Amino acid sequence: MRKTVNIDTAVLKALELLAADRHLTLQDLVDEAVADLLKKHRRPVTTKEMFAESLKRPRRKRKEA
Repeated sequence: MRKTVNIDTAVLKALELLAADRHLTLQDLVDEAVADLLKKHRRPVTTKEMFAESLKRPRRKRKEA
């Protein structure tokens, strides 16, 4: 999936320099940052984590019609 995000020019330049210093692509940095943000807020990152999290939640009872 492709999404467009607006990033300030100075921030983009800093990210590009960081990516070059670490021998990574800009996409690698963005993936790492987003994964870290999700972990910080205790949200699952991978499909495996999402499935495991769904098993922990109690099941809701379905209303009878």
